[in-house]
Amino acid sequence: GGPPGGGGPLLIPSAFGTVLSVMYVAGVAGNVYTLVVMCHSARCAAPMYSSIVSLALADLLYLSTIPFIVCTYLAQDWYFGDLGCRILLSLDLLTMHASIFTLTLMCTERYLAVTRPLDTLKRSRGYRKVTAGAVWSVSLLLTLPMMLMVTLTEGSKAEGKVKRMCAPTWSVDAYRTYLTVLFSTSIMAPGIIIGFLYTRLARTYLESQRNPPHKEKSRRSPRQKVLIMIFSIVLVFWACFLPFWIWQLVRLYSSSLQLTTQTQKCINYLVTCMSYFNFSTQDDFNLPLILSWSLSPQSTEFEKLKIYLGKEKRKFL
Repeated sequence: GGPPGGGGPLLIPSAFGTVLSVMYVAGVAGNVYTLVVMCHSARCAAPMYSSIVSLALADLLYLSTIPFIVCTYLAQDWYFGDLGCRILLSLDLLTMHASIFTLTLMCTERYLAVTRPLDTLKRSRGYRKVTAGAVWSVSLLLTLPMMLMVTLTEGSKAEGKVKRMCAPTWSVDAYRTYLTVLFSTSIMAPGIIIGFLYTRLARTYLESQRNPPHKEKSRRSPRQKVLIMIFSIVLVFWACFLPFWIWQLVRLYSSSLQLTTQTQKCINYLVTCMSYFNFSTQDDFNLPLILSWSLSPQSTEFEKLKIYLGKEKRKFL
């Protein structure tokens, strides 16, 4: 959302701006690196190419709003007009949803690639482009209400200066309902799906370790690394997004929130940093590991097919 109200000391906004600037540099560098790697490795990583590129682009667009957010928090004013309100806040929601949905799609692809490798091999590039397009279309559909209901409003500062800020034009009840729908469809549902898929995937890996088709390779299989990565993806997803959305909903649903303005501003700074932290580090930590899975000889579709056939063979023994 927009900047919190009130002036307050400049120290906290400056620290907030510095942290976000560091996240911006790290996130842009990580996502650009991912795109460069994918451009050079497109043929090898075809099964996940569309999803990884879509995720990197969504993260880059989301991170591109940081300079405007930092400027707004430091100036305690909005300098980008009514059109800026609609574009920047809508871009914020659009890219956040596209990133979350793409991450969910990638988790589903990873799960199906392990559990049903034959079906995965049959999917064409056209199918993956259609799913990527569907992700962005649904994200845009969820964002349209924000484009329509946000406008630039003017108030007055204590010093007598005019303060501009972005605010919804809908009623409080309508705005509350809209954010609740977004929380349910874009945060809770993907989180539950990701958690379910990776729990099943962890079981599959553990089962393959107990009954490996090739015992020599099994002893070298990084079981702990896989399980830690599975746990970290789900944990970071929930840890970064839940506080931000819960804080937004608490302020809308609780009319008796006994917190000072300065405390609310600090909480707003914190949850905003946490949401941006996920996008600035997601590609730095998760995508290189996903790429290593896609490109390494140990994780080719042929190896998945052999594991699948080995499991099928054991069913008849």
